[in-house]
Amino acid sequence: MRILIVSALIVVADQAAKLTVKGIDLPLLGVKIRGMVYGASIPVLGDFLRLTYIENPGMAFGIDLGGKLFFSLFSVAASAGILYYLYRAKDEPLLFRLSLAMILGGAVGNLIDRVFYGVFYGEAPFFYGRVVDFIDVDFFNFSVFGYTLHRWPVFNIADACVTCGVFLMIFTHRRTVAVTETATEVSQLSAPVNAGSSPGQDPPVS
Repeated sequence: MRILIVSALIVVADQAAKLTVKGIDLPLLGVKIRGMVYGASIPVLGDFLRLTYIENPGMAFGIDLGGKLFFSLFSVAASAGILYYLYRAKDEPLLFRLSLAMILGGAVGNLIDRVFYGVFYGEAPFFYGRVVDFIDVDFFNFSVFGYTLHRWPVFNIADACVTCGVFLMIFTHRRTVAVTETATEVSQLSAPVNAGSSPGQDPPVS
């Protein structure tokens, strides 16, 4: 499935950005990137957009509803499920398959952090790694239940792709439903005209 190229590109871009932020040292390949200091911020577009290096054990945008192992195993199951569904949906419209490919790429990107980063960096066992986040965007003040959000939670490329993929899937679904309903209405309107007519004959006139 060529659509998986999109997923692969997302994973490569996501991991390249994370390793640059976190830093990596591979003497055998002659690769050494110092990375950022944990918690440090680098302005990109003033205070509106910054690179802020943090790590989180939870889901996208720092959401934490369970332990590290839970999210790691959940990510494995979710990625396998999306891949299977993407195969089953090979005859679906391109935009729908694109949305699945974006979600899959984002899920695998964060899955690599959770499964391998802990061991690779000597910080934790397999499946207990933390996700690297670094995109820090300003956000209008938003208050709910007494809690005020001043900036959007720090996220990464994988998070952004999953979110965009979900919105694209919703848009595609709504569009497909609208087209189906329109086709049904046209079919129903044409039914009385065609009823009672034989091939080569004009409809009966009352």
